[in-house]
Amino acid sequence: MHISKKEIEALDRVKRLKIINAVSGIKSANLIGTINKKAQTNLAIFSSVVHIGSDPALLGFMMRPTADVPRNTYNNIMENELYTINHVQSSFIKNAHYTSAKFEESISEFDRCNLSEEFITDFQAPFVKESTFKMGMKLKESIHIKSNNSILIIGEIEHLILPDDSMVDNDINLEVANSIGISGLNSYYSLKKVASYPYAREKEIPNFETH
Repeated sequence: MHISKKEIEALDRVKRLKIINAVSGIKSANLIGTINKKAQTNLAIFSSVVHIGSDPALLGFMMRPTADVPRNTYNNIMENELYTINHVQSSFIKNAHYTSAKFEESISEFDRCNLSEEFITDFQAPFVKESTFKMGMKLKESIHIKSNNSILIIGEIEHLILPDDSMVDNDINLEVANSIGISGLNSYYSLKKVASYPYAREKEIPNFETH
């Protein structure tokens, strides 16, 4: 199958969203928790969380344009500069998925989707209690992407909470953590570790034979 740019542009909106959201492969499924100055909490699923750097420990995620419709996640992060990133796990995939619905600001997705708020000392933003792998984030930058008017939110990890048994030989095993992957708008995948290799050094590269 070969789909040209012209054919992509001719697709109806939903079909185009599903296809283009899937072509980058399996992505991490995360719930981002925020709170505003009126103590109203918000929770939304994202598949765009990416590694930015390790020193300092930075993660980014993409926000769609804020001009057309309210973006409570964005507004809350801009208000208090704190948010949480919570891995979606198999026990609450369906609950997590429906946080993507458009709710009024006064309605908390925690309540509507039957997920529990969890707070830790000296950190205002709500974690998802059901998730065992979660991060407390501090906003560092908000970068406008001119190509499609979207926004890249970059934050630094202030708290990292994960299961003890998911850390193996100073590496994180996401299969043990029971974290879930996402593709497109609504397809979810379990993660299975298939291989592990040493840090790649040129002098240690195996002799790959061509056939």
